[in-house]
Amino acid sequence: MGLFYSRQLENGATISLWDITESEEELMKLCSVPKEELDELRLIKNSARRRERLAVRALLNVLFDGKVYLGHHDNGRPFLQNSLTEISISHTSRFVSILTHPEESVGIDIESLERSFSAVEKKALSNQEREALSERQRNTHLAIYWSAKEALFKRMSLTDVDFANQMFIKRFTPKESGDLYALFTDKEGEQQEFELSYEILENHVMAWIVG
Repeated sequence: MGLFYSRQLENGATISLWDITESEEELMKLCSVPKEELDELRLIKNSARRRERLAVRALLNVLFDGKVYLGHHDNGRPFLQNSLTEISISHTSRFVSILTHPEESVGIDIESLERSFSAVEKKALSNQEREALSERQRNTHLAIYWSAKEALFKRMSLTDVDFANQMFIKRFTPKESGDLYALFTDKEGEQQEFELSYEILENHVMAWIVG
């Protein structure tokens, strides 16, 4: 399928999605993979994981005119070795999502609604967030919470974060799309407030943050 969705936001960021319908061999033909990434791919035994990594590379090749080299900070956050563009990457078995901005820190997460998010309630939500859960749309509500906190975690670029106690998403009603307001409390007790957005598409939840 290739590029499935591309959207430029008012803040200058761009969200792009690749629909992974190609085989591993087809993806290899579609993109130019740097040697370092090829070496890493050979170490991945799971074929679905290799397809996801190759789809990331294919989408990067669409988004950037020249070849870009993908690196990772010690905490796992990706960065482009030869570009100042800020980047965040997420993927499911079907989609790769990439969020870019010329200079602002970014974070994106995408999750399939076909999975159960029941474990999220215990490990990632505060008591106040659990009390706000919708009974009718419980799994979707949990998925939005999780996706938003994952996006915020990527934006913060930290290694050790307690999702339940350091991240708080203000009460919201699950919709097809919307804005979320979050508080992040660091280990010293200092708080920062952030605005995120989310969208439900093709039975997936995608949440993102810029700045």
